[in-house]
Amino acid sequence: MRQLIIASTSTVHGSGYLDYILEELSNLFKNTNTILFVPYARPSGISHDDYTKIANNAFSKIGKTAVGLHTFENPKEAIENAEGIFTGGGNTFVLVDQLYKNDLIVPLKAAINTGTPYLGTSAGSNICGLTIKTTNDMPIVYPPSFNALGAVPFNINPHYLDPDKNSKHMGETRETRIKEFHHYNTQPVIGLREGSWLSVQNDDITIRGALTARIFEHNKPPYEVNPGTNLNHLN
Repeated sequence: MRQLIIASTSTVHGSGYLDYILEELSNLFKNTNTILFVPYARPSGISHDDYTKIANNAFSKIGKTAVGLHTFENPKEAIENAEGIFTGGGNTFVLVDQLYKNDLIVPLKAAINTGTPYLGTSAGSNICGLTIKTTNDMPIVYPPSFNALGAVPFNINPHYLDPDKNSKHMGETRETRIKEFHHYNTQPVIGLREGSWLSVQNDDITIRGALTARIFEHNKPPYEVNPGTNLNHLN
């Protein structure tokens, strides 16, 4: 049975790392002592060791230990044997590039599909979609493919922002960018606002959190869905 939490962000304003979702994580990782942390999305500013410490500090609050994937001589084997997996945020292109270069896309898919509980935040959520073409990140590296894990049958846009009516910024809105995506692509896109997440239980996909999510379907007007809404109809 597949078990995933696909969260828009790791940190909401006014709280600590993963604090807003710890209760959910206690349930997701209830049968897990050690969580394999994938730190590859951070290209600069923080080492993989320091990034893992941040994750470990958060998980220690619910009695879990996070261990960095980068510390294993055989990362593929580490994923295959993981009790639980967490992929953190950063730059999605860097993350996907590292996953492909280390031949980890297939074992990560397999782990998810065989029931290993998985948490993704930001970039770690982007890779759960069909492709990473709706990420907000700059393409600072060129991965072998934009195809992602396909854990859900649509694309994801974490940190989704609504237009600020009081702003004088004249650039494109997030909604405009997603509509541009749909000029060339047909899969749905979920705009996940910070503090919201997708709960995946086997094939059931549900929006959770305090905020609505914005749904973009090809050749249809975008619309809002409330927390608790099942998204199985999207494909």
